[in-house]
Amino acid sequence: MKIDFAKLQHQYQLYKEDIDRSIQAVLDKSNYILGEEVSALEIQLSEFVDIEHAITCSNGTDALLLAMMAIDIQPGDEIITTPFTFIATAETIAFLQAKPVFVDIQADTFNIDPARIEAAINERTKAIMPVSLYGQPADMEEINALAGRHDLVVITDGAQSFGALYQQRPETHYADIYTTSFFPAKPFGCYGDGGALFTANDQYAEKIKMMRVHGQNKRYHHRYIGMGGRMDTLQAAVLLAKLPHYEEELQRRQAVADRYSELLDGSVTTPLIRDDRSCVWAQYTVRVKNRDHVQDRLKAAGIPTAVHYPMSLHQQECFAYLGMSDGRFPVSEQAAAEVMSLPMNPFLLDEEISYVVENLVDTL
Repeated sequence: MKIDFAKLQHQYQLYKEDIDRSIQAVLDKSNYILGEEVSALEIQLSEFVDIEHAITCSNGTDALLLAMMAIDIQPGDEIITTPFTFIATAETIAFLQAKPVFVDIQADTFNIDPARIEAAINERTKAIMPVSLYGQPADMEEINALAGRHDLVVITDGAQSFGALYQQRPETHYADIYTTSFFPAKPFGCYGDGGALFTANDQYAEKIKMMRVHGQNKRYHHRYIGMGGRMDTLQAAVLLAKLPHYEEELQRRQAVADRYSELLDGSVTTPLIRDDRSCVWAQYTVRVKNRDHVQDRLKAAGIPTAVHYPMSLHQQECFAYLGMSDGRFPVSEQAAAEVMSLPMNPFLLDEEISYVVENLVDTL
């Protein structure tokens, strides 16, 4: 048996008629930049997560940049975040010449540990940036309490978690600005690059809309230094066709995760999802001690795996200037040595899940 990690082609074939029709409508109008599909998508995204403003953009990385530009992050400012995440989380902070300040993670959820955040706050701290890793929100109640006490902004990196719930409400409600990615392999992905920002703050929304179009408030009049950060209309068309199916896909992802956890119980450390939130299962990630060996054996059996992520950010060469040695964040470093993501998508069959689990258990 050969397992498809994400089954993107399978998904396309299921929705092909709707997707092709939506793309063709853009081609027929030839309105490729900020066409009506972009506005329609923003309205539907806003309704999906029940928040006032949804602003699409070019990708999840630019979404983070736009969020920080909206709150006027300056060189020398500090933003507290996690070292166990994709490079974009901290890379964007450094790109604006601010300083990423890392705080170690919880061993069970892989998300930033709020109990460690306050010790990292000082007069230069401007924001806290939790990451909803693997699709599960961080401890947002505790993080927002800290932010309120110290007059900080909360920007959530939700690149992997669009559609997740926290305390029975969409996660977008628990940040000043929530960002996400529509990279094709994300739970809700387009057919290229795409991203979005969500906020209830009118001022932030107005500024982000200008910043994504080179800071202009009307054509060739520029209030801010901005960027070319628009989502193109073709990508919006793809997402418009896929959005009506997303809620059902999230339910299917949960069913796949439940089946994995049931079959793997007691064999490996499986993901822990806290009772007061949901996970959209961007990845289904287990811990294994002999990862290279396990991955090689699974690959030989036709089972792809992935490592998200093999090195904590403070150990990356590009962040050597921060002067943080190995051992500084032991929970993150241990996770980086052990995590392994199994095939995860809404269309995995029971026999495919069983095949993955049987081969995994045999390697341990």
